[in-house]
Amino acid sequence: MTSEMTPKKILFVCLGNICRSPAAEGIMRAIVAEKGDEDSWVIDSAGTGRYHIGELPDHRMRIHARRRGLELTHHCRQVTEEDFELFDLIIGMDASNISNLRRIAPSPEAEAKIHAMAEYFSPSARYDYVPDPYYEGAEGFELVLDLLDDGCRNLYNQLAISN
Repeated sequence: MTSEMTPKKILFVCLGNICRSPAAEGIMRAIVAEKGDEDSWVIDSAGTGRYHIGELPDHRMRIHARRRGLELTHHCRQVTEEDFELFDLIIGMDASNISNLRRIAPSPEAEAKIHAMAEYFSPSARYDYVPDPYYEGAEGFELVLDLLDDGCRNLYNQLAISN
């Protein structure tokens, strides 16, 4: 299957690139590895803000992800106009992220690459965005990981089928 797939390049985006987007990146990398398709995917994450550039993801998100077998080692970075050239899909976690991405997009073609993570949730999901767990307790991080696992699996399946 790997050799038949056109490489897919996905950038996950949230505000600070310390909770939601690095978690989505880690989950998607794990799904791709589970399927043996590492060579057919480019997966990264970034933030629309510049608050945490160079930092590891939030320690609470790393702890909750580790409990699920995920190591989040990404170093936070900010979205750039160049990302719109490098990636096929740019996936925002909520309406604010989508709005910020649209402001950054250098062209209508670039803007067409922007999608909401919620587009990939199962119909049974009770959310139409990925909530920011930064000011929440443990349940907020677990909810985000559940939503992202569902969305990333559906995204993988959709893209794998389209090849």
